[in-house]
Amino acid sequence: MSSQNVDSAPKPSQVQKSGVRAAFEYTGIPPSWFDKRPKLPSRNWLIFLSVTTSIVAYYVYDRRECRRIRADYSSRVEHLAKEPLGTTDLPRKVTVYGAKWPGDEDHDKSLKFFRKYVKPIFVAAAVDYEMISGRRSGDLANRIADEIKTRRRIDAGIEPPSQSPMPLPNQPTLEQKRKRELEGGIVLVGRHTLKEFMSGLKRGWTESMDRVDREDMLAQELASDGRFDEPEEPVIDPEVVDGEPLPTRSRLLPSQNVVLFPLQMSSSSPSKSTQYTSNIPAHLDTPPSTTPTLPTLLLVPFTNHIGFRQVPNMLWGFFNERHKVRAGSEAAYSLIMSHVRPFAAANTIVTASEIQESQLDGRQGGDFDFDLPAESYYDGAYTPSETEKARKTYYDALPAKLATARALARGTRAPTKEEDSHPPPTEVELRAERLKKEMRWRGDEAGWEIVKPGQPVQWDERFVDTLQVFDEPRADDVG
Repeated sequence: MSSQNVDSAPKPSQVQKSGVRAAFEYTGIPPSWFDKRPKLPSRNWLIFLSVTTSIVAYYVYDRRECRRIRADYSSRVEHLAKEPLGTTDLPRKVTVYGAKWPGDEDHDKSLKFFRKYVKPIFVAAAVDYEMISGRRSGDLANRIADEIKTRRRIDAGIEPPSQSPMPLPNQPTLEQKRKRELEGGIVLVGRHTLKEFMSGLKRGWTESMDRVDREDMLAQELASDGRFDEPEEPVIDPEVVDGEPLPTRSRLLPSQNVVLFPLQMSSSSPSKSTQYTSNIPAHLDTPPSTTPTLPTLLLVPFTNHIGFRQVPNMLWGFFNERHKVRAGSEAAYSLIMSHVRPFAAANTIVTASEIQESQLDGRQGGDFDFDLPAESYYDGAYTPSETEKARKTYYDALPAKLATARALARGTRAPTKEEDSHPPPTEVELRAERLKKEMRWRGDEAGWEIVKPGQPVQWDERFVDTLQVFDEPRADDVG
């Protein structure tokens, strides 16, 4: 009976197949695949899929929010780009400054932040811009100081204003250029840029306005420090030559007495003074008691994470780009809407932006504390000891290089095979290399003194009534 039931049971090959399954079997798909039933994956697969899906979903959400925020602020200002301009009118133009972040070899990080997060809103509003960066720490401060000194020389009549080599019929005058600068504004990306800008601003309106060649002054200083002096010849006893005493008046016979003239040794010419003297009259070179109105400042927060210890911050920033997009868009929107307020100096309270006086933790208060937490990421970025170590290593190897260069130049020895294939630097090249290195080292040290943590922002009381800051628009200006 049981055998009859077994024989009567249909075999898998005798089961009636659907047309779709039969068609797929003839395509070469194994029949066992059609008998599989869905089931939950293993524990490890569930963990992998859940983590991967969460990360991808968070990344997609963040980038979608970035596009939404950027589109929102662009739609608020795009009507300004559609306003017609006259045939001789120019669009609004701002100047963007981005200093080098301490310890980062990429000097353009600040301006990259501007191009990615602030520039799209400027483009939507048809606002023109000019980007200026410093390749080394302190370069931006020197540039701003030199530009202000040039302006003072032009105003004093000492130097003519710069003119185009080919005059154009619609060439703007000096007054028109300065008016356009005031209408545009200045964008400062990061706290380190604010420090360099304020340092250059104070130096430009305080120091002598005479033109100074820093490289020439440093070359004069280096020429007199004795690093490239010839080694002294061994001193020979004037009383003994080749073991025999020289004939002196006391050793000669009375008939052999001659008049011996003393040898006049030419003293080395005194080195040139490295002290700088101004050629401008004192009554013109005196710093002005007041400064003209300066372009309004837009302060854009920026933090650059470098180093292995800041990898967690880098990962957090990668998945939270929307915060940077919002900060950059809000800053650009503040400049475009042109809502300004006075610069909040120390010991002041500005109710428009709710800046309160703060004297805790060594703070200066007001706008001087702009983006202050960013200084905590300077730790380990740069230390003056790095420059001292590089300087010591260079000067320890300099005497050997100098001796080789002089020996080959004077022909006192023949060059080796390696020197034939790779000629060593000459003395002139060594002097130029040293000047270049000292310019870089001293510039880095001076720049670090400006932006290092705890260093206050430079300020002059003459800027109280002439310096303004773009602020967030009021609620009635948003519409």
